[in-house]
Amino acid sequence: MTTLGTQPAEEPGVIRPVQRPVPLRQSVYESLVELVVDGRLQPGQHLVETELARLLGVSRQPVREALHRLEAEGWVDLRPNQGAFVHVPTDQEVDELLDVRELLEVETARLAARAARTGRGGKEQLSALREICQEGEAAVEAGDTERFVTVNNRFHAALAKLAGNAVLAELTGIVGRRVRWYYRLVAPMRGAGSSAEHLELVEAIEAGDEERAGKAARDHTERTRTAYHRPGTTEWGLPRFQAG
Repeated sequence: MTTLGTQPAEEPGVIRPVQRPVPLRQSVYESLVELVVDGRLQPGQHLVETELARLLGVSRQPVREALHRLEAEGWVDLRPNQGAFVHVPTDQEVDELLDVRELLEVETARLAARAARTGRGGKEQLSALREICQEGEAAVEAGDTERFVTVNNRFHAALAKLAGNAVLAELTGIVGRRVRWYYRLVAPMRGAGSSAEHLELVEAIEAGDEERAGKAARDHTERTRTAYHRPGTTEWGLPRFQAG
C-alpha cells in the first residue's frame, strides 16, 4: 500500500496542486497593459494610483506593484517626485521592435508556406486566413480603425499558428502585443495597404513558395516602418521632437 507521502518515485504523480486564482497583482498588470495597448491610457498620460485603483476596483497596493513591473518592461515611466506616466515610445524603440518583428514574421511566413506545400497546413487554416483578410478589407472600407487593428493582430496570430512552431508563435505573440500598441499610429494610413499585403502573403503561402512568402512578410514590415517615419507624421499625438 502506498501512502501520499511514500509514493514510489518511478510512478507518475497523480496528485496535483490545487489550482489557485490568478494573483490580483497579475490581473491588475494585465488590465493596465491592455489599457495602454488599446489606447485608453495614452502615451504621456499621468497615472494616478488612487484613480487607477478606483477604476479597477482594487486597493492601491496591487496597482503600485503593477506599475513597477510595467516600468521594468517599458510600458510606464516612474519619475521622481512626479509619479507614473505612460511611456512615449521613441523612433529608435519602434525601429528596434520592427527589426525583431521582421525576423519573426519572415520565418513564420516561410514555415507557413512549407506547411502548405507539404500538406501540414490544413485547408481550414488557409481558409481562415482568407476570411480574416476579408474582415480586414471590410474594416478599412468602413473606416473602422479600431476593428482593423484587432483584425490585423488576429491575422498575424493565425499565421503563426499555421507555421506550426509553438516557440515561434509564443515569441510572435509577445512581440505582437507591443507592435499592436505602436501600430495604432499608422493604422489609419496603412489599412488599405496592409490588407492588400496580407492577401499577397496568403497567396504566396497557398502556393507553398517559401521565398516569395518570406519576401512578402519582409516588405510588409518595411512598409509599416516607412509609414511610421513618413515626414509630418506625429508620434502618439505629440510632435516627434517631444517623443524622446
